[in-house]
Amino acid sequence: MNPYAVYLDQVSFSYGNAVVLKELSLKVKSGEHIGIIGDSGSGKSTLLKILAGLYEADSGSVFIAGESQPAKIREQVALVMQHHSLFPLSIKDNITCGHDVSEKRIWDACQNASLAEWIKGLPDGLDTNVGERGGQVSGGQAQRIQIARALCKNAPIILLDEPTSALDQDTGNLVLKALNRLMNGKTVIHVTHHPETLDSRDTIYRMEGGKLVHE
Repeated sequence: MNPYAVYLDQVSFSYGNAVVLKELSLKVKSGEHIGIIGDSGSGKSTLLKILAGLYEADSGSVFIAGESQPAKIREQVALVMQHHSLFPLSIKDNITCGHDVSEKRIWDACQNASLAEWIKGLPDGLDTNVGERGGQVSGGQAQRIQIARALCKNAPIILLDEPTSALDQDTGNLVLKALNRLMNGKTVIHVTHHPETLDSRDTIYRMEGGKLVHE
């Protein structure tokens, strides 16, 4: 059995003729927190999508929580992307993704994502529709709904791509604190352009030339 929560060995990935990841390897133990920094276009988000089971590597080995099939990998991770990804459904449906989740768990997730007071002030509360591509809510609200979704899923592995990018500094700090509390004991991989948002305890890598270099 693979002892690592995340195990990538010699992983390569290309968009057509453009090589993005080149024989990249990464081994992350259960409960470890990893930060990945790098320039825009360096492949950080592509790597995150492979880790999330959204993309398949062209070559190499990928095991996430012991799973290698993308559908199984997706069950093991909670992903918060830089660009919000909401369905044209209610806030509640966007948080639960159709799964049977208790009202308490939903509200706990909303509270920890700094959403609860805003939702309580809406005429339809959790049943408020977010609109096409989240057009009926602000960017910050959409990002916090996404974070609440990740908190509610309670997956063993958390993947973050600039999770506070759409939030003002005060709200962003509140959400980061909530995430840090709730991710205790989880395996976390956080990619960012802003090293200052990483925890000082994180093991930090830089994406360079399609590979990860330890900082």
